[in-house]
Amino acid sequence: MKLAGARILLECLKQEGVDTVFGYPGGTVINIYDELYSFPDIRHILPRHEQAGVHAADGYARASGKVGVAIATSGPGATNTVTGIATAYMDSIPLVVITGQVPTALIGNDAFQEVDIIGITRPCTKHNFLVKNVRELAGIVKKAFYIARTGRPGPVLIDLPKDVQVAVAEFRYPEKVDLRGYKPTIEGHPKQIEKAAAMLLAAKKPVIYVGGGTILGNAAAELRELAETLHAPVTTTLMGLGAFPEDSPLSLGLLGMHGTYYANMAVTNCDLLVAVGARFDDRVTGKIAAFAPHAKIIHVDVDPTSIKKNVRVDLPIVGMVNDVLSQLLKVIEDRGDAVESFRTAVKPWLAEIDGWKARHPLTFVESSKVIKPQAVIRKLRELSRPDAIIATDVGQHQMWTAQYFSFTRPRTLLSSGGLGTMGYGLPAAMGAQAAFPERQVIAICGDGGFQMNLQEIATLVQNRLPVKICIMNNNYLGMVRQWQELFFGKRYSQTVLDLPIDFVKLAEAFGAVGFVAAKPSEVEETIRKGFAAPGPVIMEFKIAREEKVLPMVPAGASLDEMVLAS
Repeated sequence: MKLAGARILLECLKQEGVDTVFGYPGGTVINIYDELYSFPDIRHILPRHEQAGVHAADGYARASGKVGVAIATSGPGATNTVTGIATAYMDSIPLVVITGQVPTALIGNDAFQEVDIIGITRPCTKHNFLVKNVRELAGIVKKAFYIARTGRPGPVLIDLPKDVQVAVAEFRYPEKVDLRGYKPTIEGHPKQIEKAAAMLLAAKKPVIYVGGGTILGNAAAELRELAETLHAPVTTTLMGLGAFPEDSPLSLGLLGMHGTYYANMAVTNCDLLVAVGARFDDRVTGKIAAFAPHAKIIHVDVDPTSIKKNVRVDLPIVGMVNDVLSQLLKVIEDRGDAVESFRTAVKPWLAEIDGWKARHPLTFVESSKVIKPQAVIRKLRELSRPDAIIATDVGQHQMWTAQYFSFTRPRTLLSSGGLGTMGYGLPAAMGAQAAFPERQVIAICGDGGFQMNLQEIATLVQNRLPVKICIMNNNYLGMVRQWQELFFGKRYSQTVLDLPIDFVKLAEAFGAVGFVAAKPSEVEETIRKGFAAPGPVIMEFKIAREEKVLPMVPAGASLDEMVLAS
């Protein structure tokens, strides 16, 4: 049966099991939107900005584990997607972004709303396609989804000219994909895994260092079994939070610039570091020359280009994290006597870590006069559901959330780690709520980042997405202000947000509900009312204006050179 290209695209999405699309119509995608009438099983959510649409698809993907899908028109619609694409690329999130394009005969002629989105996004996509012939469209869509979800996941862009959408061809969706130059390694090499087991069982001061790849690779269960079998301590990156339960005595919490004292000290003093689905980014390592100076390093990752990129590695293992950990567990379980000896040998190490925990616990100075943001985060954790999904913007509130929320399940923290995108939290929460309508979804934002995509409150109201938005309002661009205080003599250049905003009235203007807490005694009541109210809610917390995120490792310092207190 012959179908138009626009129809073929939607039939392909249906074949891929796509149930939700975030998109914004325009002239070069109008044929796609016309065909949407015939696809009631594909829910379309209209954001108020294309960047927010891609962030929503990203949040949908992070929370669900599926490939997120976004659509935008050509020109400014396509360029508005770039920040969302780059955010997903840095954090390895599987997306397929579909952009309209001017007719093929006009490409390169500076036609109305023409832009070279293929060239623009080449550095921040896993791959991209310009569809030149309608007969190639179904195969390209199949390849796009396969590339996005396999190996190290990432965003893929399909640029679809208007004439290709109108042209007709026989439709047949390919059953499989065979890309000659793309063969991700799934299984870890058995010899390397044997070596890893031997190195682990010989260690006296091991640390398992966990990144977002553990969550993306669905390996949380295997990680927990490994850590509990060995009694080995676990620290996580921002992207890895939730991969290992932070209420476990083996948890060291967050590592790096705003990590816990005991996590940073454990990594600095360990004799073996097992990196699982992590990429050793600069916010984790601090000064490279002083990072884990006494340790041999095992690095497990599906992406071979990430291994040895930033730090020396003694034993690389390329493969899907869940597969490698499963194989490693089997090898270790076959060495029962060695495991018992290992548990005995690491007891002094665990006691040393407990000493660091007792000496410098993660804490803050309580107050009965001003709202401390850390206290708000703890109260949110106390009153939220066990499976609540938390999305954050970027800045101080993001780090306070990472430090104090205590994540115990994978895919419950959605945060822009690599790119650090302000304006991410609200639309990401929107995408997660679309994926899980019955779960509690909370967006924790700063007053600065919230204003970058606040228009999406309209999308929440229109689509009955009951996201609860918590604004930590200090009337500053808080993280930059903190750096200005510590390193620039308190010269608060362009970080003071002088204009007071009534966020309750703002919520009501969009048809939502708003509450505000101005003093500590109002925090719990505000959260309870916000959680109980139907539909989307804004909860504003007027927090201590110059509260800092501590501990902090200054830029260029080593992990044991932490600023612990004001």
